[in-house]
Amino acid sequence: MPKNKAELIKDILEASAEIFGIIRPTIPPGSLSSGLTLAQLRVLLLLYGEGPSHMSAIASQMKIALSSATGIVDNLVKKGMVYRQIDKEDRRLVVCRLTQSGEESIGRLWSMGENQMEELLEGLNLRQLEASAEVAHMLLDSIRSKLNLKPN
Repeated sequence: MPKNKAELIKDILEASAEIFGIIRPTIPPGSLSSGLTLAQLRVLLLLYGEGPSHMSAIASQMKIALSSATGIVDNLVKKGMVYRQIDKEDRRLVVCRLTQSGEESIGRLWSMGENQMEELLEGLNLRQLEASAEVAHMLLDSIRSKLNLKPN
């Protein structure tokens, strides 16, 4: 049984890794727009999480060359999932944003994850759900504190 903070954190991380190894989130065929590559999905997720981003920021976040990021975004533009806009403050820069189609695709992915989590939570009894809710709120409070965010 873990005794100190470091051992408890390690225990939680190991259990989390085992959980994710068992449930392996799956994306049913056809649930996202067909033909998306992993790199394209990463760009969509980045834009969904970060909001509109310069091409250089996308390349930096993904740790790829600017030319590679440009090629990935080019294909997402062709698929109607991302659009480009010239930065109003510096016309040399391009800002990339999700289109409605891009947002809907990521929204469907998010919903699948929520549904999978709901199915897992259904297997818990009321006491376990109360404890899980308490832990979830503790984690949320910790995240907000680290990021200096106010509660909603």
